[in-house]
Amino acid sequence: MRLTTTLAASAVIAVSAVAANAGSLAPTTMEAPVVVMEEPAPAGSSVNPAFVVVGVLAALLIAAAAD
Repeated sequence: MRLTTTLAASAVIAVSAVAANAGSLAPTTMEAPVVVMEEPAPAGSSVNPAFVVVGVLAALLIAAAAD
């Protein structure tokens, strides 16, 4: 009988301890959302480098053909 009473008392204490720690009476504080600012991409050339190479080769061919 004594063991049963001790087990019952310890169960009540364990359940009440969990219930007491389940919540808080303090007001909840919400943190501001984190906003990640992306840096804009650096301004690049509007001309594809392949066109520049083709243009230079064409100019060289024209110059060679003109001589």
